[in-house]
This record gives sequence, structure tokens and C-alpha cells, in this order.
Amino acid sequence: MSRPGEASPGSGPAPPRPLFGGCLSCRLVCGAGLLLAAAWLYQGPRSSMKRGIPPSMGAIAQITFALSERRG
Repeated sequence: MSRPGEASPGSGPAPPRPLFGGCLSCRLVCGAGLLLAAAWLYQGPRSSMKRGIPPSMGAIAQITFALSERRG
């Protein structure tokens, strides 16, 4: 007979529960938010390039970051 607080011999540790319970709607909302954030980051330097302003190193870094965020 096992004492209270002890696990029975056949049971192992409980599997870890996913963050937020693995909710599909949470994943969709967060994924859509990341895509919208990446699009917003991309449009800033892109609009100045369309006006004929040459891109700075910061603008190139911002575009690169936005594109990497979309693919990730």
C-alpha cells in the first residue's frame, strides 16, 4: 500500500502540459499578429524606397528582420 504523496510503482511522471493548453484559436491569433507585425515593419522602409530615397543600413536591417519574422 502506498503512502499519500507517493506515486504508485506503475505510474511515471505526468507529461508536461502545453503552454495555453494547446489552444488552436490562440495559435491562430498569435500567428496572425506576427504576420501583421512583420508586414508593418516591412512597409516602413519600403514606402521610402518607392519615393526614391536610397535605403540606409537601418532600413535594410529592418526589411531583413521583417522577412525573417514572416518565414519563422
